[in-house]
Amino acid sequence: MTVIDAAEKLEAIKGKEVICSDWLKIDQKRIDQFADCTGDHQWIHVDETRAAEGPFGRTIVHGFLLLSFINFFRDNGTFVHEGIRMSVNYGLNRVRFLNPVPVGSRIRDRAVLTGVERKPDNRVLVTVTHTIEIEGERRPACVADVLSLFHI
Repeated sequence: MTVIDAAEKLEAIKGKEVICSDWLKIDQKRIDQFADCTGDHQWIHVDETRAAEGPFGRTIVHGFLLLSFINFFRDNGTFVHEGIRMSVNYGLNRVRFLNPVPVGSRIRDRAVLTGVERKPDNRVLVTVTHTIEIEGERRPACVADVLSLFHI
């Protein structure tokens, strides 16, 4: 497949939802593991007793843990086509943490393919806008534009 064919397939689904993941329940063990990996042991995330008296009534998910779930949810995606040899993380554009995620909540990712830009050397820069929702909440937890560089 040529770069034009793969890029055309991506351009054809630009503006469409490409991920609607299953719900994922967030437990304290996962939050604690992230805290251990990153060294971020702020009480609002790991001290259940103190957090119970804090503004959210229980611990909440780290913002960067929430952001890292995008890779987990990406496995539910449908937009990678034949002819793409590999995809690498290229970066992030706008990222906003809009609503805290209390422990015990269920989250999911809804993502829309928002950008397709052809590059030299058989590459395509793809932008996907991810919205991480909290079950039962109107406002999402996070909205992030994620860039991937597809090698054709």
